[in-house]
This record gives sequence, structure tokens and C-alpha cells, in this order.
Amino acid sequence: MANENFTVNKIDSFIITGFDHLQNQKLLGFFILITYMLILLGNSINLCIIMTDRHLHKPMYILICNLAVVDIMFSSTCSTTMISVLLAEIKTVSYYSCISRMFFYHLGDFTEVMALTLMAIDRLIAIKLPLRYHSIVTNFGTFLLIFLTWVIGFAILGFLTSVVDNLPYCHPVISHAFCGYAPMVRAACVDAEPYFAPSTILSVWMLCGQFPFIMCTYGVLAYSVTKLSNDASRKQMINTCLSHLIVLLSFYAPKLVSYLLTRIGVVLALTEKNALLIVASVVPPLINPTVYCTRTKEIRKRLVGVFFHKKILPNH
Repeated sequence: MANENFTVNKIDSFIITGFDHLQNQKLLGFFILITYMLILLGNSINLCIIMTDRHLHKPMYILICNLAVVDIMFSSTCSTTMISVLLAEIKTVSYYSCISRMFFYHLGDFTEVMALTLMAIDRLIAIKLPLRYHSIVTNFGTFLLIFLTWVIGFAILGFLTSVVDNLPYCHPVISHAFCGYAPMVRAACVDAEPYFAPSTILSVWMLCGQFPFIMCTYGVLAYSVTKLSNDASRKQMINTCLSHLIVLLSFYAPKLVSYLLTRIGVVLALTEKNALLIVASVVPPLINPTVYCTRTKEIRKRLVGVFFHKKILPNH
């Protein structure tokens, strides 16, 4: 039911006011701009290296490509809004642009979780069933699983977007860093609490469901690696798993901090909420390509070959 204190009007744009209280807006804007450019550069390099080298057309590298696409989408939807507000001082976002950015931001959040899950399962099969790995994990099967995660993501976020689109809006102000489900619900002339239930279920599932599952997977991996008799194989598996763990923790750490602080009753100021949100949105897409470029032997070798014009022979 609409709030009686407001008159419900059809709005055609939103005003982003999440940074109005900051003194050094330009400095933060330049930081986000540089970070966003590095995200595009790093993930594009990963994509180009893997897509142009047929020796890397394998399930694990297909999963890395999927993660790179997700990272570009995830960071673009929020970074472009923040850069526009902070540097260009354009605080107005059209209604449908805001809704579409909300959709793709949360879709990126969901598909990133699913990508990390698939990568953990892939490594588990590689270590637990090495002789059957190539028969179980195929390129076609990997593409199919990735496709299914995107379809599920589109369905879930399509539902949340329809909820937001059908809300009556009294005032076009979003007190947030960019367009998201929660701030758009708060901008509507309704009691927001009932509308938070779907997003809360999704968040709890990602934090209390998927995260423990992935960590248990890596726990099994760690135990299995200690049982490997070949030192070279053990070292390679440890290096690969460590890369995946760095990527996993960079994504989940800000979310866990925010969730735990909320659970123990700590009330965060707008600046602190925005800081955690910005870190969660731009740091993982920046770290991911860096980790895979520096810690994945095959990608590192191809990258060295490109920059130093060395001919890299494929591994047999």
C-alpha cells in the first residue's frame, strides 16, 4: 500500500545521492575509473589469450573465460554509474537504465557464485578422479553447465526485476552508490520489508549455502593433495587450488564482513556501507585476472610469449 505522505507519480529517472556526503568525490572517482580500466584490461587479456590459443580450449580455461565475462559485466554495471556520478557529476539515471543496471549487477553477483562453484567442482574431480577426468569433464558439458547457470540467473533476476518494475515510486532518489534491488525498493512508496524477502533468501543461500559448500570442496581438495605421491603433481595442484582460494576469498570477504557486522548488531554508516559495497564490486574483478595471469602456468607462458615475442611450444 502506498505511503500517504507521498503522491505516487510515474517517474522517468532516478537521482543517485549516495556520494553527496563525501568531500573528495573526484579522488574516489579517479580511483574507481583506474580500477575499472584495469579490470577491463586484465579480463580482456585473459579472454584473448584463452580464445586464440586452441591448446587452452579445455574445461578449466573455459571456466576462467566465463568468470572473465562475468567480471566485466559485474563491474561495468556499477562502475560506470559511480564514475558518471563522481567525475562527470551526472547524478541522474533514466528509469529503465537503472532497472537494467540493477538486473545485470545482481546477475553478475549470482553467476560469479555459480562460476566459483563450477571451478571448485572441476578441481575436485581433477584430483579425486584424475584418470576419468577427461571423460567426465568435457568442453560440451562445461558449456552446458555454464549455460544452465546463466539461464537460472536470468530467471531469478527476471523475477526480482519485475517486482521492482511494478512498485509505485513516490520520489526518484536513490541513497546509494548505484542502482541495486534494495535501494530501488527503498525508493518506492511501500513498506519495504516484505519485498526484501526474495533478495534476503538469495543472499543467505550464497553466504550460508554456496560458500560453505565451496570451502568444504577445497577442504577435501587439500586433504587429497597431501596424499599425492608425486611432488611435481602436488605442487601444481597446490598452486592451482591456492589461486582459486584467493579468487574465492576476494569475492566473499567483503560480503561476510558486512553480513557478520549486521548479525551482531553493528549499524553501519552510509560511508561504511558504500565502502564495503565498492570493495565487493570492483576488487574481485580486479584480482581474478591478475591471479590467473600470474599463477596459472599456461596463461603466464602465453602472456610472456605475447609480450616478448617468444614462441611457446604446447605442453604434451
